[in-house]
Amino acid sequence: MVKAVVFDLGKVLVDFDYSIAARKIAARGTMALEDLARFIAQSSILLRYETGLLTSAAFYKEVCDATGYCGAFEEFATTFGDIFVPIAPMVDLQATLRRNGLPTFIFSNTNELAVNHIRRVFPFFAGFDGYILSYEHGAMKPQPALYEVVERQSGHRGPELLYIDDRLENIEAGAQRGWQVILQETPEKTLAAMEKLGLLNHE
Repeated sequence: MVKAVVFDLGKVLVDFDYSIAARKIAARGTMALEDLARFIAQSSILLRYETGLLTSAAFYKEVCDATGYCGAFEEFATTFGDIFVPIAPMVDLQATLRRNGLPTFIFSNTNELAVNHIRRVFPFFAGFDGYILSYEHGAMKPQPALYEVVERQSGHRGPELLYIDDRLENIEAGAQRGWQVILQETPEKTLAAMEKLGLLNHE
């Protein structure tokens, strides 16, 4: 029944830690580290950026204005993007699905700086059939508009789509559209669920 597998990016294929960026930005600015971490996590700036309401240049300027960051844009882009580590079992899972001929898609609330960094540093990112990224469509999961883009781009609907995400509200929005879903708690649990669905061929 499954015709395509849809992967969230953060905490599914890559782990991330914004505190890494916060420490580097704080070291080049005037805002205290704890205030800067709160600014990234709780202000509207990241939400607006990931919804496509701010360009990367505008995002950079707002961060500079708020934090006193004095680095050039290129330095900021590296600092803000270099917060990711691949989750190896999930990267391997996608490679297995691809070898087995099953289309795979990335479906993520994310931003241009993050995607540019991941695309440049992690070769696995190139191996998907499509990318549905919040900042390119002016919508964020769990808004229905972004799920409609997945259906249009993949050419599949309902139970033909299997969706893996670490956030319950995002999974629930997919389930409401009839998608099959897996809530990622650990890679091991996700792999067990994939095995149960018969999607992993034994060598």
